[in-house]
Amino acid sequence: MADTPSNNAAAPTNNPAAETPAAQDTPAENPAETQLAEDGAEQAEDAPFLVKIVLPHDTKPLELPVSPLEQIHEIRQSVIEHPVAVQYSCFHLEHNGQRINDFVQVSDVEGLAADSELHVVEDPYTEKEARIHFIRIRELIGAAGDRTDTAQGILAGASIHDDVVAAAAEEAEKEVQPYDFTATPDLSVLLPKETPPAPKTVKLITLSPWNPPPAQWRQKGHLIYLAITTNEGEQYHVTGHVGGFFLNNSNKDKFNPMPRTDAKAASAHSLFTLLGNISTSFAKSFAEFQQFANTKEPLATFQIGNTVPSAPWIVPSASSSLCTHISDPTRSQETFLLGGAENTDSLRDWNEEFQSAKELPRDSIQDRVFRERLLAKLYADYNDAATRGAVLVARGEVPPLNPTEGRDAQIFVYNNVFFSFGADGVGTFTSEGGDEAARVATGKDVLGVKLVNQLDIDGLYTPGTVVVDYLGKRIVGQSIVPGIFKQPEPGENQIHYGAVDGKDVVAADQSFAPSFEKLAQALRVKKHAVWDKEDKRFDLEASVEMKGLLGTDGRKYVLDLYRVTPLDIAWMEDSNPEGAEYPHRMTVLRPELVEALGKQKARDFVSAELQKRGALKKGDAIEEAKEEKPKEKEEKSKEKEENEEESDEEDKEETEKADANKEKDEEKTDNDRIDMSSFQFALNPDVFSGQNPQTDEEKEEMANDEQEVRDACTYLRDTVIPALIRDLNESDISFPMDGRSLTSLLHRRGINLRYLGKLASLSENTRLECFREVCVREMIARSFKHVAAKYLKTLPLPLTSSCVSHLFNCLLGTELNSKPAAEIDESYRALFGEADLAFENVTPEGLREEVQSEATRRFRFVLPDSWWSQVRHLQLLREISLKLGLQIQIKKFAFTQAAEAELQAAPQTNGQPQVEPASKKKNKKKSRDGSPSSAPSPVVAPHTFSPDDFVNAVPIIKDSCPRSALAEEALEAGRLSIYQNQRKLGEDLLLESLSLHEQIYGLVHPEVAQMYHTLSQLYFQLEQKDAAVELAKKAAIVSERTVGLDSAETVLNYLNLSLFLHQRGDSKLALGYAKHALDIWKVIYGPDHPDTITTINNYAVMLQSLKAYHESRRWFEESLRVCEKVFGRQSINSATLLFQLAQALALDQDSKAAVDRMRESYNIFRTALGPEDKNTKEAEHWLEQLTHNAVSIAKQAKDLQARRARAGYKFASRGVSVGASTTGGAAGTTELAGKPTPPPSLDSRTIDELVRYIEGTDKKKTGSGGAGGKKRAGRGNPKRRGGAAGASA
Repeated sequence: MADTPSNNAAAPTNNPAAETPAAQDTPAENPAETQLAEDGAEQAEDAPFLVKIVLPHDTKPLELPVSPLEQIHEIRQSVIEHPVAVQYSCFHLEHNGQRINDFVQVSDVEGLAADSELHVVEDPYTEKEARIHFIRIRELIGAAGDRTDTAQGILAGASIHDDVVAAAAEEAEKEVQPYDFTATPDLSVLLPKETPPAPKTVKLITLSPWNPPPAQWRQKGHLIYLAITTNEGEQYHVTGHVGGFFLNNSNKDKFNPMPRTDAKAASAHSLFTLLGNISTSFAKSFAEFQQFANTKEPLATFQIGNTVPSAPWIVPSASSSLCTHISDPTRSQETFLLGGAENTDSLRDWNEEFQSAKELPRDSIQDRVFRERLLAKLYADYNDAATRGAVLVARGEVPPLNPTEGRDAQIFVYNNVFFSFGADGVGTFTSEGGDEAARVATGKDVLGVKLVNQLDIDGLYTPGTVVVDYLGKRIVGQSIVPGIFKQPEPGENQIHYGAVDGKDVVAADQSFAPSFEKLAQALRVKKHAVWDKEDKRFDLEASVEMKGLLGTDGRKYVLDLYRVTPLDIAWMEDSNPEGAEYPHRMTVLRPELVEALGKQKARDFVSAELQKRGALKKGDAIEEAKEEKPKEKEEKSKEKEENEEESDEEDKEETEKADANKEKDEEKTDNDRIDMSSFQFALNPDVFSGQNPQTDEEKEEMANDEQEVRDACTYLRDTVIPALIRDLNESDISFPMDGRSLTSLLHRRGINLRYLGKLASLSENTRLECFREVCVREMIARSFKHVAAKYLKTLPLPLTSSCVSHLFNCLLGTELNSKPAAEIDESYRALFGEADLAFENVTPEGLREEVQSEATRRFRFVLPDSWWSQVRHLQLLREISLKLGLQIQIKKFAFTQAAEAELQAAPQTNGQPQVEPASKKKNKKKSRDGSPSSAPSPVVAPHTFSPDDFVNAVPIIKDSCPRSALAEEALEAGRLSIYQNQRKLGEDLLLESLSLHEQIYGLVHPEVAQMYHTLSQLYFQLEQKDAAVELAKKAAIVSERTVGLDSAETVLNYLNLSLFLHQRGDSKLALGYAKHALDIWKVIYGPDHPDTITTINNYAVMLQSLKAYHESRRWFEESLRVCEKVFGRQSINSATLLFQLAQALALDQDSKAAVDRMRESYNIFRTALGPEDKNTKEAEHWLEQLTHNAVSIAKQAKDLQARRARAGYKFASRGVSVGASTTGGAAGTTELAGKPTPPPSLDSRTIDELVRYIEGTDKKKTGSGGAGGKKRAGRGNPKRRGGAAGASA
């Protein structure tokens, strides 16, 4: 009975039908599909086959599937990772006695076919191989301790999926427990559960103090010395030799690296084998360790290589086993082990690697896979190195190249990365807004570099670029372009194209023009004139700010890409409500807006051309309208999924879609083909930026360019923003949950975040209350971030926790303590005498004024009166922590006096013994600090936050990595094939796309999570529910680890997983996932988010399918309550939910309330849709059935009462409705009066009075007995619900 409603209940947010394939109206050729199809013939030859791998010390060969397109080193890696061959790392492969080069393709090895034998032959070790082997074996046997990572933070890349599954499985064994809808969110839901320590395979394995070998022993082949303590307590010293590893005669006091000759002598090529030989318990304990490791989902522990793992903002206390710092002598030696004695292994020429990788061939699919995989790995390595370097620069641990300059003008080189501050150290941006403008320019530049990287234009190169925000400082890391530091000869310019030395001098080397022209066309930049300080004219393809540099390596580099789109002049000319000036003039439009306007202009052009020819007949107009709608729906469905891809990453896709749209527009009819060559749309990015046209013709052209830019600004304000508000108001797209999902939504639409104030002002009605709240919260969080950065910017690291805790107390803790005092360790005050401790003078009133001032300047929005008391404390704490990269120790935060009193009464709650109230922590800290100078003056009143709460800060990274074009082409081709009913081809292409995503990005990457999510939706549509569940589970785990344990994507993935499990028939497990998603949702947004209406409704339907009718009724009532709050009691959405609630009440044997709710639903449908609508008729039919059933039950009850009265029984009347069995499970069954019923309660009214009451003619109307629900009002399609609702009970 619950299947139908669950489908429909899910429709608004989670119904996979909403994820439509790319809306292509004509079976136009898809270039990716064509290319992939052409390769189909080759694929038969390229089919994988099995080969036998013969291991040196194993009689049974190992079978591995290999592809002819694979390279030998990939087979070698497969051998290393195979459980049977873990001990091998230094070997080569031989076929028919001949050594095979690691870098040849399988197809190039003569005679290598199915069932061929490849022999693993052990190689002599080099010093580097010995180090790598030692590192690998330590990791393999679980002997490596915890890492202390400077860049990635505590618990980076953690997953809690296994805990969610365990909790769901445990709950599935019990009866359904009532859920507390009013409970405040418990932050422990964001952390993994503590687990017992892993079994130990050895007590200690580390480098020996005798390491490295002296010269005379190096001559004899000695590479490395190790010290091992086995589980039995035996201590051994081991020599790593070119031939393998052997026990030597050394001990802690005596050095003798010669092999032992006594009974304990042992040697082996692999250290793993040697451990097995010297420790009798090693094999057993290693098996136990593997069993322990296998209890976890492999994806949850898989190493993250190609992306930055997500660092949670809430972390366990230091005493938790999740954060235990383990003694590990080798931890500090890892730099040597990884980089060698000279640390040369880790030094890389990043720029040469980037440009060489871009120059790799891309003729075949295999070439493209190899090239894109190499680039993805290279970008990830560079981002990691640049981030670590930026953190060291921010902490003052890297010496500047120009120490005599001012702090903001200093530059640094570390690990072959060039670093500078995102501030106006040399006055470049004085006229644009100084430091503020420079800061914004760096963010725009990295976005521009990303766009150029995505376009992948031949002959145009970009430096690797990363922007890192760390504790108030912005640092830019770039790969070193050859020649960038070269001093130009007299009369020469270092820059060959674009502005030199401000805009006083302009260079226009024509050799750059063709490459820049391609770039300009892709970015819709108009070729235009600029003038230097002598009013000499130059015609440039791109913005004058965009510079071309000819490197000493002969490559053409493009730099300073912060002005690829024009200024939003309408914003600059608007007046601020409070008169405060906007902080800078870098208010450029977003590339997504320019692209959207270009598509709109193309459609207008086609319509005008068709009208000109007289070819636009009425029927054609209807067809065109039909064509446009699926496109819009597709865009909305994408937003609906809350796929928070970085907005900048959408640009290439948008460009491709625009081209596709043009092509489709060209093919409107068979005979009429529109010539698009005469259509042009491009904007001049240099208007309104001080250009000085000379002639009247130039002035006229400039005026036209300015008008085009004004038109773009008007399009943003009058079309794009109102369209977003309208879509939200009509619930055509999902409401954002938090700042990140809001940012992504606005950026996809081409709306800058400076318009948050305007959006909040337009969101006045109750339907948009959620959107307004998220917008206001985001403005407060961003304003606070700027205020905090001002205080943090110059502080030494040890004082940052004191600063942040005081600022948070002033913002969020004033209800507990209205006059917070900064807690500064006095010893630090003495140590850092020159530090600016201005933060300790901040008061709550002063901070509020600063935040209000920032909000007014940046968003032109006046925050409501007493906004600090209206905000949701926990949610604002989360938003600010994520923006500043803070990691906060978990505890129950006492934001109010009542919460503090509750904490004092029950200091340990929610199963978190490690969590302590703030005051207790403070006492502990004070008792711990021995020096009297470190004990600040006692604070009388408790504080919400203490410095001890803020345990770490992680860098916030903006990178320039492009997405894989090849993987996306395969995905689009697969979607298109399914859309055209070529299901088999479509499924093959989708699997091919998944394989490409995994090959190029690795298994744990945000793009792969997105791919799993999309595929799970498509497989669910194709009725392959098992595959859909498996992919949805992978999507949830990978998004947890790469985007965040509490990100909007993670919530969506858990909800999808829940829905798919329910449809597969596993409703109990589905309930566990849905409950977890709701718990996270409470932390992210708080209660009553509009999108939870559907989720709560789905949960109720799942409970119904489990026959938990009473609990199901409570969830329906909660869904209706939220719906009424958002859409009002008289909305169609509420009517739909009342309909479902009536059925739930009937199942819960409350027939009187069921009739009430159904009558209310019927009345709303009749008023809103008319008496002839099918929803109205359905409700009317159910109302009749329920009324008839209720009357029948009432008569039975009266008869029973009379019989009991005659028999002399007497029951006290409870004055409630008579309850009995009612609607059944089948869609058409509405009356089950013959079923045995539990003894009903007595009612003192007569039968006639009861009938009048049920029929609604009784004057006494009772209040609503609850509420219940379905989602998304305004989906506007109650019809969809109606038919399903009919079957829901």
